[in-house]
Amino acid sequence: MHVFLADEEATGALGQALARTRPDAAIVYLQGDLGAGKSTLARALLRALGVGGAIRSPTYTLVERYPVEGGEAWHLDLYRIGDAGELEFLGLDEGTSVLWLVEWPERGAAALPAADVRVTLAVEGAGRSARLEGLSPAGTDWLARLSAQDELQAPSRQVG
Repeated sequence: MHVFLADEEATGALGQALARTRPDAAIVYLQGDLGAGKSTLARALLRALGVGGAIRSPTYTLVERYPVEGGEAWHLDLYRIGDAGELEFLGLDEGTSVLWLVEWPERGAAALPAADVRVTLAVEGAGRSARLEGLSPAGTDWLARLSAQDELQAPSRQVG
């Protein structure tokens, strides 16, 4: 699935649609260059899940945890790690995470659980493009529910 995101409002609409349609538990890899909109999309999704207050970027903390229905959502930014072994010290296997949002997952390599959905963001003209891929049966089902969302079509343009 490809979606054109004309502005931050369209990115927010995608985050809201992802939140509305998400499965009980999911792992999402957010990929793209610096400034592609990974954190903006993660914040929109978390906000739509009811996270109030500040939603901090995990650029320096590596992981931020937020209470959501059913457990916790973990937002990880692995840009600054030097080795996937560093993830061992974050206590990622100790929590009740029902949603992982992982920026720069390629830096976590095999230390991360497999993704259900990969979102690849890129600058496209004055906006952004988002390519969403289901990587598991749960992820494929999630994207099928997402593609049925009419609201997604209004602020953005689905390409295919």
